[in-house]
Order: sequence, then C-alpha cells, then structure tokens
Amino acid sequence: MRFDVRALDGHRRVVSLSLDAADASSATVLAQAQGLVVLSARQRADAGAAFGQLLKQNFPLLQFTQELVALLRAGLSLPETLEVMVEKETRAEARQVFEQIRGALYEGRSFSQALQGNSRHFPELYIATVRASERTGDLPEALMRFIEYKERLDLVRKKVVSASIYPVVLLAVGALVTLFLLGYVVPRFSEIYAESGRELPWMSQLLIDWGRLINRHSLAVGIVALVLLAFIAASARRIPALFGRLMRRIPAARRRLLVYHLARFYRTLAMLLRGGIPMVPALDMLATLLPEDLRAQLLVATQRIREGVPTSQAMGDAGLTTPVAARMLRVGERSGDMATMMDRIAAFHDEELARWVDWFTKLFEPLLMALIGVVIGGIVVLMYMPIFELAGSLN
Repeated sequence: MRFDVRALDGHRRVVSLSLDAADASSATVLAQAQGLVVLSARQRADAGAAFGQLLKQNFPLLQFTQELVALLRAGLSLPETLEVMVEKETRAEARQVFEQIRGALYEGRSFSQALQGNSRHFPELYIATVRASERTGDLPEALMRFIEYKERLDLVRKKVVSASIYPVVLLAVGALVTLFLLGYVVPRFSEIYAESGRELPWMSQLLIDWGRLINRHSLAVGIVALVLLAFIAASARRIPALFGRLMRRIPAARRRLLVYHLARFYRTLAMLLRGGIPMVPALDMLATLLPEDLRAQLLVATQRIREGVPTSQAMGDAGLTTPVAARMLRVGERSGDMATMMDRIAAFHDEELARWVDWFTKLFEPLLMALIGVVIGGIVVLMYMPIFELAGSLN
C-alpha cells in the first residue's frame, strides 16, 4: 500500500514523501530510518488503489525457500543468508519481510519465531516444519521436503486449472457470439421482416423480440456485464469454495472432491510426520486444510487416535479413507513407516484424480461444443425460418 507521510527533517522543516509499506506503522518505521520525525502517515486514497491491490503479487514463498536452501547448502549461516537476500531483493514488500526476519534473528530469536512474527506470509505448516527442523538440525532438508510438497500440490492444481481453461474459453466465446447475434444481427433482420409485413412464426417472433430488447438496452446490458465481471474478479477467492459446495451435491463429483482433499491431506500429514511432528499435533494443525464438512470428521478421528485407537481404524470410521487408503494405512502401521505410506496414498489418489480429470475433459469438451453449436445454430435457423417459409410459399 502507498502512504503519504509528513515529517520533520534534520533542519526542522516539514517534508512530505510517499512510501510503500504494509501498514501505517511500517511506513512510520521506514521514514524514521531516514532520520525523519514523523508527524502523520496516511494511506493514499487514490482511485487505482483497489485495482493496484489486486495486481500486487503475493509473497514469493516458494522462491524464498528455494533461494534459502541454495544459500544454506553453499555454507552460509542463516543470518548471512538473510543479509544476501535483503541486498538482492528489489520488491518492497518482500524486502521488508526479509529485513524483519533478519532483525528478529539478530535479536536472538529462533528462525521459527522470526517466521511466526510474519505469519501473514508464512503458513502454519511452513512454520511447524521449520520448528521441527530446529530440534534435529536439518533445516535445508526440511525446507526441501516443503518444496517437494508444494510442487506436488501445485502440479495437481495446475492439471485441474489447465483442464478447465478450454471449457471456460468455449463458454466465453459462445456467450459473446450469442450476444452479438441477439444484439446486432437479429435486430437487422427484424427491420427487413417488419417492412415485408408478413406474420412470423412465433419462435422467430420471440427471438426478434429478445433481440430488440437487448439492442434497445445495449448500454444497460454492457453495464450489467461489466458489473458481473467485476463481481467475479472480486469474488475470485470465494469461487472455488462455491464451486466445491455445488459439486458436492453431485454424487459422482462428490467422490472425486473427496479424493482430491484426501490426497492433499495425506501428503501434508506425511510431510509433517517426516519433520518429526507427532501424529496428534500434526492432525490438529491440518484441520483448516479440509473443507468444513470434513473437519468435524477429522476432530472425531483425532480424538480416537488420542485415546489409543489405531490410525487406520480411526480414519476409516470417520470417513477419511478410501478402500485403498485404508489398506495402505494398515500396512504402514505394521511397517512403522506411516509417512512413506501416506505419501504413496497421496500419489495413488493424485494419479486417480488425474485420470478422471482427463476422462471428464475429453467427454465434457465435445458436449459443450455441441451445446454451443445448438444454441448458435438455433438462433441462425430461427432468423432464416421466415425466409425459408417465403421461399416455400413461392414454390
């Protein structure tokens, strides 16, 4: 965010400057670092502030972790690593985060405590991984596990997103073509038919009435379309949750969503177990990872595990397994390597989900193209139907 700061310089003169900062207190600290006595710090209320906030990038967590691992493995200490990252960083927000972490380390705090002070940028799973590695002394290895975990999650997410891009483009193009036909082409045909004085088929007449309505209120239609697009952009973070609730009402889709959530759940749990975090605290940390309808089931399973019930039985009774996952959990309990087995469960379900997405895409795209073709073709046929009837009467 941009802040307008009024301050006194070394000659006791009032100066004004503009600073990029996370909040007013951060802007004050930045101004004081320049030797100024701050009088006020106010957020700039310009018209593009909201749009700029949407465009502002999030903290590059994965890039930060990769660079951190590379520098630590090169032999630098943690404070030296943060010094290097502060010097090379050009983005104001990321640089400020690095400086805060470096300052916390120089104050004698642990790395996990320094990250905890910036929990807005570092998820609890990340902080817990670092905290566990501080007990074992394998910070680079722990961070590499998080990188692998993040990349695997991103791979699944990218598959789902890439599979949905083409249908969304088809829908958008189909909607634009339909609006063009209704708002521009149909009214032109209606003028021709009005001059002929012939009575039109009722479906053609209905289409022409709709076309005239859209053409007559084209400005209002455009404004509504822009408002709808703005609402979708503003609600972008809520759309996945709304879509998930809608899909859970469809039995076949509900099972696939369960497989997706369970794959992410078991992969995250495996990462935490490998980091040395016990089963029950790890499960407590994963409550927010699941949708609301599965959180209550996880609480039940966690309580039963706390009471001494085997993990496979507690998870199965709570509905947090598939038949394959339940068998693999029992194998993991016998071998004593639950983390590896949970990773295999996640990999199996990821492959299953990828096959289903590929199958669904191959089925859905032709159906969607056929539907759009029927809609556009229907409009064209209804426009030309009076001409066909006229030609038939002449014959």
